[in-house]
Amino acid sequence: MSNPRVRKIADRIQVVVAEMLERRIKDPRLGFVTVTDVRVTGDSQQASIFYTVLGEDEDRESTAAALESAKGLIRSEVAKQLGMRIVPTLTFIPDALPESARALDEVLARARALDEEVAARRGTAYAGDEDPYRKPREDDEDALDEDEPEDG
Repeated sequence: MSNPRVRKIADRIQVVVAEMLERRIKDPRLGFVTVTDVRVTGDSQQASIFYTVLGEDEDRESTAAALESAKGLIRSEVAKQLGMRIVPTLTFIPDALPESARALDEVLARARALDEEVAARRGTAYAGDEDPYRKPREDDEDALDEDEPEDG
């Protein structure tokens, strides 16, 4: 979607669909829906509308059914607002981003718990020295100074 015209169409479709869901669609099956993204093909024939729903699985299923039944009304409003000769076909796709973010949060929480468990084991000893990094000895520095010729 590198074409600026296609991007403008996608942005406009996102605004129109969001306004329609907020104001005109009065389906009781429709949950708290957020339109996250719209992607339009290069020839402007098809538009994929990504959405998220706040709630449980039943809310997501009922919202998907409500969006599918309101697709014709939404498409006609998109046609009016865009004023294009050919109106893109709309496809509603549930966005997988919230589930991915939730799974990532769970993995991070588990790693944090394991780190705290390891930190709680204070009685364990280091495998080597406490500070494994080598430090220059004072003897070595004096020896280096004596070896160097004086510039004068």
